[in-house]
Amino acid sequence: MRIEAGEELKRMNYLFSETDAVYHEAARRFGLSDSTMTILYAACNYGGSCLLSELTHMTGASKQTINSALRRLESEDILYLEMAGSRKKRICLTEKGRELAQQTVLRLMQGENEILRSWTEEEREQYLLLTQRYLNDLRKVIGSF
Repeated sequence: MRIEAGEELKRMNYLFSETDAVYHEAARRFGLSDSTMTILYAACNYGGSCLLSELTHMTGASKQTINSALRRLESEDILYLEMAGSRKKRICLTEKGRELAQQTVLRLMQGENEILRSWTEEEREQYLLLTQRYLNDLRKVIGSF
């Protein structure tokens, strides 16, 4: 039996892959690994610190990948871990980490915000609604396996 993806699915998969490639290229240009950029991005997204559980949820990266990158970033004095309650940990950027984020990830976020501001409110809302709908529906499909 031969099954082919429809043209729309091919286009969507291409766009997802190209978007990932653009973020990889940004990390490369900043001299960061993908995992370092992901961790810095997540920390900046939450104001400079975030729960480890938020980090793993937001990034979708494996715990092993995250933990390996965190150990390296701790040893480079980019971030530190602190307890946040009895069972949770929080990652916090150091001053050196904040400076690195300012030179890299925050520049990217500024560009992303400029792109979104160039869209009308209706375009932004439509994009977000359809992306959320697709994600919810995809979770249902995966849940049925």
